[in-house]
Amino acid sequence: MSDRITVEELAELIKKSAGVTIPAPELEQQQDTGFETFGIDSLGLLGIVGELENRYGTPMPPDAERSRTPRQFLDLVNSALLAGA
Repeated sequence: MSDRITVEELAELIKKSAGVTIPAPELEQQQDTGFETFGIDSLGLLGIVGELENRYGTPMPPDAERSRTPRQFLDLVNSALLAGA
């Protein structure tokens, strides 16, 4: 397990926790597109945050579930993971 979440891992987490399938290449190209455009709401993001907390055994930033875009989410979560490493 790495200390950074990749776009591919985020795409898998979105499918598992939010029930929305977004191909990783599409997510990579649209990292600045709002989550709502993909059909992901705050509850979906909360599920992703919970999965990450369970996986890494560390709390995620409290603002993570309020991230507006995949890039913002990855930046915030990866910063927290690097700080905790």
